[in-house]
Amino acid sequence: MASINYDEKIPNNVDLAGDRRLQRALEGWQPKFLDWWGEMGPTLRTTSVYLRTAVSVGRDGWAHFDQVAVPDYRWGIFLADRDPDRVIGFGEHRGEPVWQQVPGEYRADLQRLIVVQGDTEPASVEQQKLLGLTAPSLYDLRNLFQVNVEEGRHLWAMVYLLHAYFGKEGREEAEGLLLRNSGSPDSPRILGAFNEQTADWLAFFMFTYFTDRDGKYQLGTLKESAFDPLSRTCEFMLKEEAHHMFVGTTGVDRVVERSAALVREHDTLDIAPCGGIPLDLIQRYINFHYTVSLDLFGSETSTNAANYFTAGLKGRWQEARRRDDHRLTDDGVHVQRPGADGTWSADELSALLALNLDLRDEYIADCETGIKRWNRILASAEIDVRFALPHPGFNRAVGLHSGHHITPDGTIVDEATWRAASHRWLPTSEDLAFVRSLMHPVTERGRIASWVAPPRNGVNGRPWDYEYVYLP
Repeated sequence: MASINYDEKIPNNVDLAGDRRLQRALEGWQPKFLDWWGEMGPTLRTTSVYLRTAVSVGRDGWAHFDQVAVPDYRWGIFLADRDPDRVIGFGEHRGEPVWQQVPGEYRADLQRLIVVQGDTEPASVEQQKLLGLTAPSLYDLRNLFQVNVEEGRHLWAMVYLLHAYFGKEGREEAEGLLLRNSGSPDSPRILGAFNEQTADWLAFFMFTYFTDRDGKYQLGTLKESAFDPLSRTCEFMLKEEAHHMFVGTTGVDRVVERSAALVREHDTLDIAPCGGIPLDLIQRYINFHYTVSLDLFGSETSTNAANYFTAGLKGRWQEARRRDDHRLTDDGVHVQRPGADGTWSADELSALLALNLDLRDEYIADCETGIKRWNRILASAEIDVRFALPHPGFNRAVGLHSGHHITPDGTIVDEATWRAASHRWLPTSEDLAFVRSLMHPVTERGRIASWVAPPRNGVNGRPWDYEYVYLP
């Protein structure tokens, strides 16, 4: 079990003190990170927050809780323990020892994968910058800060890899991670979903359910990488990512629970005048955040993904559990393609070219679990409404479905039909304005906003109405 030395300027379990050149480089990057956090991090100022901090990477050490002043949070570099017997599990190098250094022929591709992953981490902090000003409870405010500081630490994880293994180019890319900003017209974040606004707490819950779940699957493929430092970094990040998805899952749970209670209380689905979020509006938020997150998986066919797999840079979700040759040179899959005539056709593709589709299908199956949870809440309230994930081709800007107008049930329609009906499927400006109108901050201990139910449990055995955040 690798312990973490919090006496050092940059807490780490990678023996940073043993590499003075690298230590100086990262200590030079640290003030720039803190400047970025001060400018682009949470707007709401706090005295202290009940936060989780890793003290070691083992089962019992990665979740230590205490009151922390957020600007003094000790971001650091934590890798999972090394397995000296680990071998490459897929691709043309399958069975060979994993790499502790970057092979020259894969340098550019590995650097690109790390930069794209690293770019998402500060982006979500920037997207959520203003949310603390409208937190529905101290419990939720604490969870927001926990997500934010861990996204900041995930940025540190990628920056460490860039500095440690990619020389001057890596250092320049690490600088760039702080220069791009979510939604900037001049220097936006690399991936589209990370330039969308997170303007309200329902959007935050949807983001942490759907978009952080995409992060789970992307990290899961990188955890399989033959480049062992990247694998170990992502393995530890996945522990923290689980909490982000928990915030989303239970957050939407609580919105649905409160809306269902208002429907029952007032005997109408039109609960907006009662200060609740209507169920059809929740469905439109699901439709938007789910489909924007699907775009993060890229095109259904990808030579880049095939090359990454063959080279051993990026595997499949839970690669070791797959019952095939882990090379895929002779395997095929079918993919549904929309046609200009409004019909669907099936194309057969090499499984290597369809790896993005494989990962997306794993993600979709996981997303369905949330839909089932939220429908059980409606069923227990005896409300005859059910949520559903829209067709994977709905509202897509990337891949085979982009450029086509596809309804939530998978019907291909013309542009006029789409425009006439899209207000029923996606949040309108009026929807967004209404949800924002509900976002009044509640920061008194034991109180919570009227549009969301309280959580069933608090954090780390504390009651939900514990004073998780101290405000000035």
